[in-house]
Amino acid sequence: MSGENSGGQGLKQKTIHELWELAWIFLYLAFFFCSLEVYSVLLLRDFHVKYLNFGFAIINALVVAKVILLGEYAKLGRKYEHRPLIQSAAYKAVIFVLLVFAFHMVEELVKRFLHTGHFAGAFSETHVNDLVGRGAVVFCTFLPLFAFREARRVLGQERFVDLFFRAGAKDRWEDHP
Repeated sequence: MSGENSGGQGLKQKTIHELWELAWIFLYLAFFFCSLEVYSVLLLRDFHVKYLNFGFAIINALVVAKVILLGEYAKLGRKYEHRPLIQSAAYKAVIFVLLVFAFHMVEELVKRFLHTGHFAGAFSETHVNDLVGRGAVVFCTFLPLFAFREARRVLGQERFVDLFFRAGAKDRWEDHP
């Protein structure tokens, strides 16, 4: 009986951990995606704010966060984890940009099929410049995300949290290496 309970407790802990991971990645991405929407509004001087666009930004942040967690679950991007953190973070950023791009292409195919009943012309409105621009923005968004995630992997969860959220962390580390 206690074995069943401990297995359930482990599943509960893992679920809570995964939800926290999803929440932090989502909040990070939602901040960036909504910031890009604000930038677009200001750049285009379109002061008739379309709140639906912010809703799409938030939904995209949630979807991309889940794609990232699925990619991590599949152990994507681990090839350079033994290298300096910047190399590992940059490699993961590139791999996950490609993963998000692949999911975007599948999404476009599914949308086209649902609207028309066939796949023909699914990418007819896709422009290479738009894809390259979006890819660059997503890469620039992912690079700090994966740099922080790699720092947390190397430092450990407790030290990472100490470093970013608690005063006097450096002093505690020097006392207890």
